[in-house]
Amino acid sequence: MTPPKPPSRVGRVGLLGYARLFRADILSAQPARLYRAWMAEFRTPFFRSYMMNDPALVDLVLKVRPDDFPKSGRVREGLAPLLGRSVFVTNGEEWKRQRRIIDPAFAGGRLRDAFPGMLAAAQAMVDRLDDGPCEMEEVASYAAADVIFRTLFSVPIEDRLAAQVFREFRDYQRTQPLLNLAALVPLPGWMPRFHRRRTLRAAQSIRAAIAALVDRRATQIAEGTAPDDLASKIMTFPDPVTRHRFSPAEMVDQVAIFFLAGHETSASAFAWGLYLLATHPEAQARVAEEGARDWDGFAFGDLSRLSFTRNVFRETLRLYPPVPMMVRQTTRPEVFRGRTAPEGAQVVLSPWHLHRHERMWDRPDEFDPHRWATAEAKESARRAYIPFSAGPRVCTGAGFGMAEGVLLLARLVGAFEVSPEGPPPVPVAHLTVRARDGIHLRLRRRSGAGQSRPR
Repeated sequence: MTPPKPPSRVGRVGLLGYARLFRADILSAQPARLYRAWMAEFRTPFFRSYMMNDPALVDLVLKVRPDDFPKSGRVREGLAPLLGRSVFVTNGEEWKRQRRIIDPAFAGGRLRDAFPGMLAAAQAMVDRLDDGPCEMEEVASYAAADVIFRTLFSVPIEDRLAAQVFREFRDYQRTQPLLNLAALVPLPGWMPRFHRRRTLRAAQSIRAAIAALVDRRATQIAEGTAPDDLASKIMTFPDPVTRHRFSPAEMVDQVAIFFLAGHETSASAFAWGLYLLATHPEAQARVAEEGARDWDGFAFGDLSRLSFTRNVFRETLRLYPPVPMMVRQTTRPEVFRGRTAPEGAQVVLSPWHLHRHERMWDRPDEFDPHRWATAEAKESARRAYIPFSAGPRVCTGAGFGMAEGVLLLARLVGAFEVSPEGPPPVPVAHLTVRARDGIHLRLRRRSGAGQSRPR
């Protein structure tokens, strides 16, 4: 069964027509020929935009000369109410300073310290679920948020402040796309920008709850009672160059992006992974076999035993990359495949199209976890696989996200058989790639897969 992708609805349309399609759905607003093209140029009287599928150009932007292609400020326009000046939206020296503080907390050894929190969240998820129909995006969002709160602040999602952040984020997520209209269709500078009131209210409420979590942790650090979790590590680690530590206000910005990137993207990939396994019983049986184990004492190093589940998650990230497009801009005139791009032009890198590109992948629209054992797929991945971006701006939580996705898939499918319920989901882009009407599956607890023992 071929996983669904949205049909292209684009013929020859003007700027306003494209803008209307974009607002309805960023994915189907793109022409089908982009799954074969190396590059596409989009011109208007106000701007030029270039979508890059040529691996050499992708490497140029992300790896070879990343400082010459900073993140577009237009992306920040839509997300500033929630993210402030977090590491996701900054550039230059400010971004480098932020990464020098954040990166050590997510190094390999530190992930081992965070792993028990992941494991506890996975067990709590299995304990909450029952047999019957289930909307899996909601399940995935709750589980991924629980992982973030347990590993970042050492509290379960039921904590009052954690629950408030999650509840308000549910209101926020479908009102503000990660790529706002101005990011891919830049408007003239003289045109006013607006944020929906509902979006602003939700962002303010989320940030207020995060500020309370940060203040609570700052007090614990001052009193010497803080747990040694990710929040403590980040709040107490000085920049090795400037010796600067994050202020409480700066920490609120960073926690906002940790929650968005670590919760929203993980939930998207987890839910799509469950759908793919529900529609491919043989692959599901392999994951269930790996997940049918005694999880007591399972440690970070034991993830290597879940090798097939890891390939399933990698294939999920290929077909449904949580962040479908990334936007950079030129800082000087450039020549792309013989075409001159002016300073300030938009450069769009699309994992959604790269991962399904007909010239770079064998059977690009098919779900095949076994492909990751082949040399051909590894070469394709080297050229056209960027679910976590690449180069200096690669997602600092990439290892965290891989570990989380593999664990949650193995834990749930090891406990429950999943099967499709209702029509196939249609992918659309909100904050991440989600299903237009949700992902509906039916759960049936496997024989012998009981809930956790009372403690």
